[in-house]
Amino acid sequence: MESIVAVWNLFISLISMFRLTDALDVLLVSFIIYSAIKLVRETRAEQLVKGIIVLLLVWGVSNLLKLYMMKTLLTYFFQFSVMALLVVFQPEIRRALEQIGRTGIGDKHWTFGFSTADSEALLQQTRKGVNVVVDAAAVLQKQKTGALIVFEMKTKLGDIIDTGTIVQAIPSVPIICNIFFNKAPLHDGAMVIRDGMVYAAGCILPLTKSDNVSIDLGTRHRAAIGMSENSDAVILVVSEETGQISLAVNGVMKRNFTRETLKSELESLILPKETEQCEKKQGRIPSIRRGKKS
Repeated sequence: MESIVAVWNLFISLISMFRLTDALDVLLVSFIIYSAIKLVRETRAEQLVKGIIVLLLVWGVSNLLKLYMMKTLLTYFFQFSVMALLVVFQPEIRRALEQIGRTGIGDKHWTFGFSTADSEALLQQTRKGVNVVVDAAAVLQKQKTGALIVFEMKTKLGDIIDTGTIVQAIPSVPIICNIFFNKAPLHDGAMVIRDGMVYAAGCILPLTKSDNVSIDLGTRHRAAIGMSENSDAVILVVSEETGQISLAVNGVMKRNFTRETLKSELESLILPKETEQCEKKQGRIPSIRRGKKS
């Protein structure tokens, strides 16, 4: 009974000293732990974390049972394992930092460093590039010609572009179809679209390391998923075997797109939401005026 009273008194004293900043501290730590679990879940790092937990349990048992040799061995292992963990978890740490950098805090992706006229020109150029890619994808789908097209977003893909050939061409259906023609020298790699322009081709993308990818997906699809896992890019894939059109975004692949659904999806993913809303409002105004005149 006395122990229960002591625990209760301790609980009351802790509650009395609990401040708003303590609650904020707990929430932040909880969010970090949740984000870390979410980051390593469904990847090979999950197995490594399980192995570390097992070693910690063994260390605790050896300490409890006074197994001095085992305890000393594990103690030295944990002392020198920090650098090893940084190397082992390098892909996951890099992905986490990239996700933090893509939060968009204070970011004006479409206007920063540009005047209003420049932003409008960039928007029109990007929209034209999307439309041309949609038309080219429809042609490639009919021909069952494989294609891999990457739309660069906020994350710059300079390291990916360096693996290919700089093109810097105004997008058109013939140019895109010629690049992916199966006898062309650049058809095996990926094309990078930057600001609505065909910026590079023949680029090498990282393959996904996920074990949950369907065995029906080939190298192009695995490369598309891998690229979407490592950046915020939008990747379009045309299957060489079936002609099926797919999109990979944030590590998730959507399949079976038609020309109409592909255009709608790309516009919603690539074009800024504010501009779409403004255009919808501008589209309503003339109709209202026509209604008043009639």
